[in-house]
Amino acid sequence: MELRELRYFVAVAEELHFGKAAQRLGMAQPPLSRAITQLERRLGTALLERTSRKVTLTAAGGVLLAEGRAILSAVTAAERRTRRAATAHPSLVLAVKSGTAGELLTKLLDAYAAEPGAATVELLLCEAHQHQLLLRDGRADVALLHLPFDSAAGLDTEPLYSEGQVAVLPASHPLAGRARIRMADVTTLPELPMARWPDPSGGYPEGPGAEVRNLTQLFQLIALGRTTAVIPESAGADLRRDLAAVPVLDAPPVTTAIAWLPHSRLRTVADLVHVATRL
Repeated sequence: MELRELRYFVAVAEELHFGKAAQRLGMAQPPLSRAITQLERRLGTALLERTSRKVTLTAAGGVLLAEGRAILSAVTAAERRTRRAATAHPSLVLAVKSGTAGELLTKLLDAYAAEPGAATVELLLCEAHQHQLLLRDGRADVALLHLPFDSAAGLDTEPLYSEGQVAVLPASHPLAGRARIRMADVTTLPELPMARWPDPSGGYPEGPGAEVRNLTQLFQLIALGRTTAVIPESAGADLRRDLAAVPVLDAPPVTTAIAWLPHSRLRTVADLVHVATRL
């Protein structure tokens, strides 16, 4: 198979409409249809079921869609990393969730910048569960994760530090004045259901709590009295005046880790990881 054919097929498989796929690819529909037919003939199996009303994937088509996405993502990642490596001044992209690991991030960037031959570090602020995608498609070279909340499957990681968690509540809430609380205190508040974060697929678990993707959204909804959340202690530092952070005694510890792809051979990644673990 050629990459061109994979791109064609993935577009059709995602759109499930030849006309929309052709428009997305910037080409006419007849040559797209012929290319898919030729691909099916060469593979010896039907990839799509076509009727006058709709297009659906066969079982084989579903497999090729998953494999094709992974291949195209890997090619795109290789292109991005090769271009970054070819620049006169090496750079490194670090993915981090907005509003988290602030103190560690400042120390890490300062310490790495002081190293001889340090590359320029570009920060890529992301939302929950985006780290893996950013690393795999080449938009990021390294990421800071919060375990066990962020998935580290398929990544190499080095733990940096662990911390407790706090419940973030409206400053006017009765629990906001407590020195400490327990998980049962905050998870059973009917007027403040726990916020729901997306899973790696982008979907949300069932529940009454508000759907959030980042701390900015979360804090706004908590201030409005719509939800609450238990988050790492460092993420709850320097809150706005209408919010309060209360330590949660029995919340599991959160470990901040630095992560990268196992096959990475970038010296800049190795150097940054070395500095992070030394800190």
